[in-house]
Amino acid sequence: MKWWRSWRSGGGLLVAVVWIVFATIHGLVKSRERERSRREIAAYVAEGSMTAEEGERLMKAGAEAAAAEDDE
Repeated sequence: MKWWRSWRSGGGLLVAVVWIVFATIHGLVKSRERERSRREIAAYVAEGSMTAEEGERLMKAGAEAAAAEDDE
């Protein structure tokens, strides 16, 4: 029964490690998607289907939304 007691006492540590891993993965996915969106906006501006001002406005709106989400 010693293994059961040691597993139970280390359960909180396991939860913390899993939480950290998932939070890290979540942050990586968010930053990758943000960069992907920025590249798509830049491509639209480069091909002329969007003005530079519209692209800048979209990027600013995305940055403000990301900041608001981080505050929550």
